[in-house]
Amino acid sequence: MKIGTQNQAFFPENILEKFRYIKEMGFDGFEIDGKLLVNNLEEVKAAIKETGLPVTTACGGYDGWIGDFIEERRLNGLKQIERILEALAEVGGKGIVVPAAWGMFTFRLPPMTSPRSLDGDRKMVSDSLHVLEQVAARTGTVVYLEPLNRYQDHMINTLADARRYIVENDLK
Repeated sequence: MKIGTQNQAFFPENILEKFRYIKEMGFDGFEIDGKLLVNNLEEVKAAIKETGLPVTTACGGYDGWIGDFIEERRLNGLKQIERILEALAEVGGKGIVVPAAWGMFTFRLPPMTSPRSLDGDRKMVSDSLHVLEQVAARTGTVVYLEPLNRYQDHMINTLADARRYIVENDLK
């Protein structure tokens, strides 16, 4: 078994120092912020080489969710995730953790009426996943679909919800 960590606010800002710190804490891998990876790709490569600490996955670091209500943001997010997957491939990372959305809407808190139908949600998320599956195949990476609790997202809350997207869309 291996254990990794996401970036934390108390980690050093300098990338090499960050990698050293994570390694010294005993972690086996780093789930890096996608924007940090893309914007500092050469520094990240050098830090991996010096410390031996792999970047295993990415999480976050893009603007716009795969299920975003605003189409321009959704498409922008997909382009940014594509670049993150390309950068992950360059450093030997496995893939990116992607929720449908985070903090955008929930049926559990007011106004309790979604600006889009559930069918519309399914179509947008499904379309996004098809796009990302093609990018993942091209880059040799994986998209890890992340269910979130009902207060963080209304589209994919359970493993069964995520599985339904995977099965119905014939995703790998």
